Amino acid sequence: MKQPFPFSAIVGQEDMKLAMILTAIDPSLGGVLVFGDRGTGKSTAVRALAALLPQIQRVEGCPVNSERAEEVPVWVEMGEKTISAAPTPVVDLPLGVTEDRVTGALDIEKALSHGEKAFQPGLLARANRGYLYIDEVNLLEDHIVDLLLDVAQSGENVVEREGLSIRHPARFVLVGSGNPEEGELRPQLLDRFGLSVEVTSPTTIEERVEVIKRRDAFETDYEAFMVRWKAEDALVRTQIEAAKQTLRQLKTTETALTDIAGLCLKLGADGLRGELTLLKAARAFAAFREDTAIGRDHIRAVAPMALRHRLRRDPLDDAGSDARVARVVEDVLA
Repeated sequence: MKQPFPFSAIVGQEDMKLAMILTAIDPSLGGVLVFGDRGTGKSTAVRALAALLPQIQRVEGCPVNSERAEEVPVWVEMGEKTISAAPTPVVDLPLGVTEDRVTGALDIEKALSHGEKAFQPGLLARANRGYLYIDEVNLLEDHIVDLLLDVAQSGENVVEREGLSIRHPARFVLVGSGNPEEGELRPQLLDRFGLSVEVTSPTTIEERVEVIKRRDAFETDYEAFMVRWKAEDALVRTQIEAAKQTLRQLKTTETALTDIAGLCLKLGADGLRGELTLLKAARAFAAFREDTAIGRDHIRAVAPMALRHRLRRDPLDDAGSDARVARVVEDVLA
């Protein structure tokens, strides 16, 4: 079976790739929202990200990917609890999915064949300690959005139905993609994404030609293509793993905190989540760059993706959120 198109082979879209790398370094950032035109590599990048993620330690066979034996939920029937390395889960949540499929429900097969009342885990269980990806997130049905908001807030999935009373951890990085022409995202869900990026189609002939060449090579000369780009992906994975190790050792100066607070205040960002996200993103970027302290270059690089979706709309400003962020960044961090 063919593996996904390599992450490193995606042409351009540097903001999108950087945002996903930052969430791999620090999952507490809260995920990534990618909005843009059709055919710009949004889904490709998310599915390719799985190859870059470091493996996790989990109890073999545990449906919620528990890290230690004592963390396996009481409703899980298991024999010997063996710990082993496994790929970080990346789970797709399709449009039109039912609530039972998302949260889990009564195992009908066991109920009918054995008369047992057992729980069949859903997508939230599979995504625990990993990524939950929603394509066309702006078209997601309202009742599923409400459910995701509750779980994202608490980090726990609670199922109370059909005589079942089940709870299990559900902590995941939420990644959403969509086309803004097909509808806006509900503000409550928008606020749950740590980073937001906008992608567009390549604007130069050279970039478009390179996209065609790489995609054609992937389809017609798969083995040779993967040999080359797997090496590039391995390098990025090594950088991510190193950054995760050094993340907490980075120094955060009072100057950096003042810059972050001043930037968010001048932009009029809603709440304080913008400051916290910008700090985490700048720290992850500094770790990825192998720097020892957060500086203005790090803040400047990640400010647009951390703040563009947190701004109050200004009906008198036609420039758009990106232009507003860039203008204020240059003013505050000059």
